[in-house]
Amino acid sequence: MTLIHFAIFLPVIAAIAIAIIYRYVKDVHLGWFVLPIPTVIVAYLFSLIPSIANNQVFHHTLNLMPRIGLNFDVYIDGLGLLFAILISGIGALVVLYSIGYLSKDEKLGNFYVYLLIFMTAMLGVVLSDNILMLYFFWELTSISSFLLIAFWFTKEKSIYGAQKSMLITFFGGFMMLGGFIILHLITDTFSIREMIANVDLIMASPLTPLAVVLVLLGAFTKSAQFPFYIWLPDAMEAPTPVSAYLHSATMVKAGLYLVARFTPVFAFSELWVWLILVIGLVTLFWASFNAIKQDDLKAILAYSTVSQLGLIMSLLGVGALAVSTGANEQIFTVAVVAAVFHIINHATFKGALFMVAGILDHETGTRSMKKLGGLMTLMPITFTMTLVTALSMAGIPPFNGFLSKELFLGAMFEISNANFSVLADWSVLFPILAIVGSIFTFVYSIKLIHGVFFGKRTHDTPKEPHEAPKLLLASPIILSSLVIIFGLFPNILSGSIIDPAAMSILGTDTALNTKISHWHGFDNPALWATVAIVVIGTVLYLFRSSWMFIYDYHKEQFTLNHLYDQGLIYSQLGSAKATDGIMSGFLRDYMVYIFGFFVVLGIVTTFYTGLPITFDDFAEVGIQDMALVLIILVSLAIIMMTRSRMVSIIMLGAIGFSMALFFAFFRAPDLALTQLAIETVTTTLFLVCFYHLPKRSKHEESIKFKFTNFIVSAGVGVIVILFGLAAYSNRLFESISQYHIDHVYDLAAGGNMVNVILVDFRGYDTLMETLVFGIAGIGIYALMKAKVSRKDDDNEEHA
Repeated sequence: MTLIHFAIFLPVIAAIAIAIIYRYVKDVHLGWFVLPIPTVIVAYLFSLIPSIANNQVFHHTLNLMPRIGLNFDVYIDGLGLLFAILISGIGALVVLYSIGYLSKDEKLGNFYVYLLIFMTAMLGVVLSDNILMLYFFWELTSISSFLLIAFWFTKEKSIYGAQKSMLITFFGGFMMLGGFIILHLITDTFSIREMIANVDLIMASPLTPLAVVLVLLGAFTKSAQFPFYIWLPDAMEAPTPVSAYLHSATMVKAGLYLVARFTPVFAFSELWVWLILVIGLVTLFWASFNAIKQDDLKAILAYSTVSQLGLIMSLLGVGALAVSTGANEQIFTVAVVAAVFHIINHATFKGALFMVAGILDHETGTRSMKKLGGLMTLMPITFTMTLVTALSMAGIPPFNGFLSKELFLGAMFEISNANFSVLADWSVLFPILAIVGSIFTFVYSIKLIHGVFFGKRTHDTPKEPHEAPKLLLASPIILSSLVIIFGLFPNILSGSIIDPAAMSILGTDTALNTKISHWHGFDNPALWATVAIVVIGTVLYLFRSSWMFIYDYHKEQFTLNHLYDQGLIYSQLGSAKATDGIMSGFLRDYMVYIFGFFVVLGIVTTFYTGLPITFDDFAEVGIQDMALVLIILVSLAIIMMTRSRMVSIIMLGAIGFSMALFFAFFRAPDLALTQLAIETVTTTLFLVCFYHLPKRSKHEESIKFKFTNFIVSAGVGVIVILFGLAAYSNRLFESISQYHIDHVYDLAAGGNMVNVILVDFRGYDTLMETLVFGIAGIGIYALMKAKVSRKDDDNEEHA
């Protein structure tokens, strides 16, 4: 295991230690023991920046199941390093923030174990080159996020939000796995790098469109794109540190990472570009429009997160054109740079905003904007951080969000230069959607600032508002400072972080030499778009009472949330009806289902593959064999027709004793003696048990012929016979019986072959069977003792 592998697994290893420490250390907040873990990881990752900036990549293999292609191949390039730094760096700040946010009375052991598992899962997603391992970590993020969202499991909304996120993201992950399987079938590899090298095979395959759709379903569900975004607002029931970590900087960006990573694989596909661009812009517009009407602070931030994710997704769609047309196409390359830059910027300002929302909730006791207002003088530091980060989100200079927003608008104006015919025909709509979505973004950003910190105080907060303690302010101050630093000096990231990540997405080794600046001249359409956004957004906010009525027309029964809830209800009702219809409570019905499926499967298999049967090696059938078969068939017929229990038991015994004679004829005296002993004991037990049962039973009633049962029974018999004959006629290996015959004396020094097989050749198997019998015996004895003890307790109570 290399140092990189160890860095990925370090949080999980630490989670085990944290679970133990939590039991014994109560005086110190558990977060202080967790904080060094992401700090060490991010420090190690920072040491790799110079190498990655010089076009060096790190690739290490850890063989897990090489025969099936499941290897933990770690591949660190610019894109993987960027996301790994965000995961560990924001993770360290979130842990520091949680120390001040969560009290010692919470179940901190569970919280930090879940958080550390999630950290390992995300690092595995962004650093895995093997798609099977990527899928494993992908689903682990869904599981750990489910546990984190449901941390306050006593709240019904927490359970609802956790279930909703898990169902939607698991669906997407399963679809993504289908896309991965198709890619493997096309390229015969599980390596993403090798898939990129074999992109010609993918281009020529008719399965590629299906793979595109399936992979994008995984990306869209995880990154909360339209129409799958509905899980993210409900996930806000999680503790604020979880929201700041999962739902701003890490998990929701996993879908963006997936799209970015597979852009060199699918960028040639017009379907890939079209879906990413359109879904991204629709998500930006729809989420920003819905964010304005929200009252809860975290709900506003949830919808704003969705809108920002849509913005980045659309940029990746435009950037894919640079791959399909050549990385030297600067107008499309800028979109990739903008996407990478905005991923960084969004992590800084949105992470800080979530933390600020947590501070307001922590210090005032509410997140409702109807109860907040006039807090600027009471919470000046919190106000300053909100002002900086919200204006950055709105795209106002000189903050970092303005720079990436300008690049985004410029990319939307340049989309008309695309050589994809469909995009060129609709290119006029893309800048319109981008500008309208940005106007709504400006409106809800101003609402966040003005509604909380300006105006009159409502004096309706559960707690008396006051500034947060230093420990709670530290992390958002750091992120807010980065918003200012990256805004004023953006090029400190260009050569070290942005360019290597953009080059990974573009699949090129050509240096980009990106230079980001605030001013591009008066002939820049993005500048005038920004002016229009600010002016129109300001007017809309000032006169919001005149147009907010439009939200009243969006009735609850016409929302995607309502559709999801109704689908869940009807699926539960449908499954209950299906279960009630199938689960009759009778074993015979269940046997009909099982054997009926077996018969259908056998018929289909026989029809498509055939069953080559030969009779060359079969032994001769003697008169005694036919006589025994006749006895068994007659006994079976009598059992089915008779109403007498005694006759049924006798006929059942006749079948067993006939089988014993078969063993004797086939030169297996040990088996014959065993069969005789078993039949004697079971027949005796049956007679004793049935003697004590009531005489009146359904068995004595008339038995009706059931055609379905007859067909299933006959089908099972025929299929078993055919399969048995086919297996005997097509042996792939020599029988092991000859080996036993040849070595029963020299290897085991025994004279009885059956005993030698059981004790020597199959010794461990026999030992385990004996152990199972011993465990069962202990269990039965324990049940008997428990029953006796229960009777004694009852007698004492009556006494």
